[in-house]
Amino acid sequence: MAEEVLITSPGKIRPHLTASLLAVTLLTSFGSSMLYGYNLAVVNSPAGYIKEFYNRTIVRRNGTGVSEKTLTVMYSLTVSVFAIGGLVGSLLVGMLVTKFGRRGTVVNSTVLVFVAGSLMGFSRICGSPEMVILGRFITGIHSGMPPPTPTHSRTCSRTHLIAHVSLLPGVSLSVVPMYLGEIAPKNLRGFLGLIPSIFICVGVFTAQILGLRELLGKDEHWPLFLSLVVVPTFIQLVVLPWFPESPRYLLMERRNVHATITALKWYRAKPNIQAEIEEMQQEQRSLSSVETMSVWQLLLDDSVRWQLLSVVVINIGMQLSGIDAIWFYTNDIFENADIPAPQIQYTTVGTGAIEVLAGLIGCFTIERLGRRPLIIGGFGFMGVCCAGITLSLVLQARVAFMRYVSVACVVGIIAGFCIGPAGVPFLMTAELFKQSHRPAAYTVGGSLNWISNFTVGFVFPFLQMSAGSFCYLVFCGVCLAVATYVFFIIPETKNKTFMEISQMFATREAMMFRRGDQLKLRKMNGYGALESSSVEFDSSASCP
Repeated sequence: MAEEVLITSPGKIRPHLTASLLAVTLLTSFGSSMLYGYNLAVVNSPAGYIKEFYNRTIVRRNGTGVSEKTLTVMYSLTVSVFAIGGLVGSLLVGMLVTKFGRRGTVVNSTVLVFVAGSLMGFSRICGSPEMVILGRFITGIHSGMPPPTPTHSRTCSRTHLIAHVSLLPGVSLSVVPMYLGEIAPKNLRGFLGLIPSIFICVGVFTAQILGLRELLGKDEHWPLFLSLVVVPTFIQLVVLPWFPESPRYLLMERRNVHATITALKWYRAKPNIQAEIEEMQQEQRSLSSVETMSVWQLLLDDSVRWQLLSVVVINIGMQLSGIDAIWFYTNDIFENADIPAPQIQYTTVGTGAIEVLAGLIGCFTIERLGRRPLIIGGFGFMGVCCAGITLSLVLQARVAFMRYVSVACVVGIIAGFCIGPAGVPFLMTAELFKQSHRPAAYTVGGSLNWISNFTVGFVFPFLQMSAGSFCYLVFCGVCLAVATYVFFIIPETKNKTFMEISQMFATREAMMFRRGDQLKLRKMNGYGALESSSVEFDSSASCP
């Protein structure tokens, strides 16, 4: 529990990153966020072996095999049932974090991973495809509502790529950014909040490496490959209970001042404890008559409509940015760039490394640059690269070097996504809402991710058939629209307390209300006397 502080100027002490704060961040990200990335990518390389296992089992049961189309449907169900489990989990988040706390929910949900890992690990011995499918469903419930990352197989068929588009997750990864956002001091909230995104990329990268034919990418190893998720979960289960619960949860929802002080002493330097407790108590007093909100109450609350609209825009934009659909053309793009087919699996690992590197860049620059530059720059760069993909695919038959431009655009879309849009929206969901609204806000954000993700999964194949290479212009428009919205509407939240962020939105609401009143007065004035003047509201004037 050694603590460090950074003295910036007389009278001001900024909390520095402490060993205990970094440890709990790495532990929760390793045991939860990394599993999400791993589970997204783990089914790619053994796809053929899993389908062959399904066929052998059906032959043994029924005496006859099934068609390739039926096997593809079964495999697609195996992949997509992870998304169904995630939807179930995302709807449970608000209830679980209120009842068990942030850390408690992460710890208690680990039992799901052990059940799922056992089902998938013993599925071939038991000769049961149902165990694989059920295991995938349970891992989906556990995974949470994280920032989705580009994880689809670059070596599988287009049929598989379409099935992989519909991946999104349920419990733990909704809770992890909420937990880290509440235990982090305001000047480290962005840095710590993006570490789970890096571990998602690390999980993808790990699955890509282990899936190589030289390692676990063989027929006899796929059950072990699927069940390795229990290893990081076991480490998290053993160590995480020794760390305290979120201080904000302990004070505002459990009303336990002693436990709050103990938790803050664990995560902070002593001179900062009193100031933070006073800030939390101020927020608690403002919410003294407000219970933890349901989703329906959140949707009806006019006081947070701009925060809610912002969460809607950035979460929908994250899915409709084209990051999932980009993999539809990846095989063709790499092959047209003269990459030999046997080497594409190593290209996959290379793109995974780019994801990790881009995530690290975002993580280590967010507290210096702020949230807005990363998310505006990320979406803007993705928009440009989507336009570049369309241009290169249209011209590559006539201009030889365009095939390399298309590869660069694929890399650019991945990097742009992982630097900002992959993680910042979930961090901002925590920052834009007070304690009473936060669980419901995460439920809304997760549900929107699901709806948008399934929309891309179902609509994109038809969009591609009708528009061809020009389909990426749709994603270009979405990315640029989200970047524009963030530029004009969402304020910078770096180094701001939750109360300060709420006050910024309240000020914006008051300004818009005042402008609306001025416009109404202008319309009501038949002589135009107010057309060139503004209406002033004197707050010091007394009412008669």
